[in-house]
Amino acid sequence: MRVLQVIAGARVGGAETFAQDAILALHERGVVQTVLTRPWPAALARYGNAGVPVETMGFSTADRVLRRGGRIGALARAMGADLVHAWMQRAASFIPAAMPCPVLGWFGDYYDLKYFRRADSYVAVTPDIRDYIVRSGAPVERSFMVNTFGTMPPAAPVTRASLDTAEDALVLLVLARMHAVKGIDTMLRALAEVPGAVLWLAGDGPARGEYQALAAKLGLMERVRFLGWRDDRRALLEACDICVLPSRYEPFGTVIAEAWAMRRPLVATRADGARQYVTDGQTGLLCPIDDAAALAACLRRLRDDAPLRARLAAAGEAAYQADFTREVVTQRLLACYGDVIRLGRKDR
Repeated sequence: MRVLQVIAGARVGGAETFAQDAILALHERGVVQTVLTRPWPAALARYGNAGVPVETMGFSTADRVLRRGGRIGALARAMGADLVHAWMQRAASFIPAAMPCPVLGWFGDYYDLKYFRRADSYVAVTPDIRDYIVRSGAPVERSFMVNTFGTMPPAAPVTRASLDTAEDALVLLVLARMHAVKGIDTMLRALAEVPGAVLWLAGDGPARGEYQALAAKLGLMERVRFLGWRDDRRALLEACDICVLPSRYEPFGTVIAEAWAMRRPLVATRADGARQYVTDGQTGLLCPIDDAAALAACLRRLRDDAPLRARLAAAGEAAYQADFTREVVTQRLLACYGDVIRLGRKDR
């Protein structure tokens, strides 16, 4: 199987990181691939170290005006591709006409199908996004669902002392961008109602200053650690007590799978991803969006109930093993690719 992978996101976030992980997993399974991506140094290094051929393009407005998306068709022809996988809407929007093979569009969110007019088939990360694709007019037989797996490379252990945290503190971990949709303000207000807990915020973004100011206003600066962007998610999860996903909007949330993989109890809001995958009281605790009091109540409940923490962690790991391991997801992606190639191009 020969696949041209096209990745054009404006930044390296969770979706782009998963794309890299999936491509490397497919490479290990013998899939011949070329990657066309923005020139992100860390990504280029990962592909280069693995021996995956990579080409770069800016995917800018100028590239669109100059019709440089034609490179996608040229590369597909040159490598004899059986399939082009366009990751997210920007990549899909650059696909030119008259492609030599089927094009698969990847939906990590509820994207507008107008950006996927050159796609022949579609793959979503959740059942609800797949249903949305079909409701938007895509043929049901060409609409697939393949969830992501956790993105946690090995990392050196993190000690609590290194993050100015007492060994006996209840450590809450949020892995998220500092952006309004991630609900960090709700998390901070909930922390004010959980005495003695320490919050590790791993992530960066445009709202970091705003959240630092809020933490100061709430008198929480001694109990909050703003860690910035981290590439040691596994180590942070190993060192925390509870993983929290306080998002206002989260179409999936790979953090769910990562917390389960590391046997950490999860508390999440009822955003789309958690609502579809987390069973309240079994694989995690769910609370309403934007409800700091309810979030705090869930955290206090877990703080005070060690057996519940253990049950949630065990059930979460079982859910991870069933549906979210690298091996399971890679096999599902390979099966999806096979179906897309079999279906071929749509009638235009």
